[in-house]
Amino acid sequence: MFVHSGTLIPHAQSTAPRAAAGSTPPARTGGIGHVPPVITRSAWVRPAAAVFVVGWGANMFASLLHAYADLSRVRADGLFGAYALGLIPALLIAARVSDRVGRRRALLAALLLSALGSAVLSLSHGAFATVLAGRILIGISAGAAFGPGTAWIRELSDTAQTRGAGVGARRAAVALTAGFAAGPLLSGAVVQWLPSPQTTSYLIHITLVALTLPLVLRAPEAGRRDTGPDTRRMTTTRRPVALLTSRAFLAAVLPTAPWVFGAATVAFTALPAMVSLGDFGAVGSGIIAATTLGTGIAVQPWAGRLARRSPAAPFRTGMTAAIVGMLLAALTAGTGSLVLLMTTAVVLGAAYGILLVSGLRLMESLAPPQHAATAIAVFYSLAYAGFAFPVLVQTLSTLWNPVPVLLAGSGLALATMATTFMAWPRDPRRR
Repeated sequence: MFVHSGTLIPHAQSTAPRAAAGSTPPARTGGIGHVPPVITRSAWVRPAAAVFVVGWGANMFASLLHAYADLSRVRADGLFGAYALGLIPALLIAARVSDRVGRRRALLAALLLSALGSAVLSLSHGAFATVLAGRILIGISAGAAFGPGTAWIRELSDTAQTRGAGVGARRAAVALTAGFAAGPLLSGAVVQWLPSPQTTSYLIHITLVALTLPLVLRAPEAGRRDTGPDTRRMTTTRRPVALLTSRAFLAAVLPTAPWVFGAATVAFTALPAMVSLGDFGAVGSGIIAATTLGTGIAVQPWAGRLARRSPAAPFRTGMTAAIVGMLLAALTAGTGSLVLLMTTAVVLGAAYGILLVSGLRLMESLAPPQHAATAIAVFYSLAYAGFAFPVLVQTLSTLWNPVPVLLAGSGLALATMATTFMAWPRDPRRR
């Protein structure tokens, strides 16, 4: 009890209301009266759904290329990879913006842009300039989603105290890859068997966006934006430039990241153009894409176990798969075998999955928390450079036979793997 103006007042009956019995008073982390959101173990599913839907819209074009019969193969592959023109700058900008305005706003904007891109494509009637504009819009939406979305999934996973190192990176990689796989698989079926595929496929995607928006609106943010003195001190002492000049980044991430999408797109974009799929070109391309990316999902837990053995193991294993996959790709191009095409898709899909989750995990471990989204954006920007691989293969194959072109690709993959031995020397005293 205490005395106020000569009156005896019980302490428990002060102006603040009594807390309910057995309850825990809310922590005040954001100012007077601020109650932080409750982060459940399944909260990460909401931003993951957004990443899945944006990935769906980005990659369904792999099967829809068969609906644009008037395009040359080089032009078609160029349109497929053109969305990287919007994606890479959007990745770098959106990451910084989401650190300031929050992950939710960034991901909502990305979803709306993704729907707008599909709307433009559905109204293009095959006009090259309009299709190009729609693809660039899709790229901007992907850049605005993948960096902030991956960071948000990781933050929610960490805040919910999910067991297992790197589980946030693996969840983000699975969400992205599942969207990449499902988009072309369903769109291939639409092109093969349904009328007006250039309209129907995009309407399906727009519908998915509309269903996902309420999920993101209700998703909690982890409250990682801190402006206290400790965070400012960390920001000063651990800037992103330290990450970008580290040995692990320069010798492991920088050379291997382009093989993430380079390996995958060679499998489901370049090779199907070299092997006859008969009357089932559209759905066959969707199956090849789903096989490639589905393998990428399946191997990601294995990549985590490899990382626990040593940080170098997943990178070297992933690049070994890329080397073998490019050799098989050359054999596939030379024989036109459907069995070899499926085998190559599995091997290159394994390279994709291992390198994707390993690169994300390494970048997250190297970056301080307040720069996580920027670090992820840098990684994705490097990875998306691999979308140039099928265009290079198609262009060079018009000058030379595709077999030596793909064999040269395996040699490039071998040289890339050699750089990982510079990142993690064998001598422990030099490590």
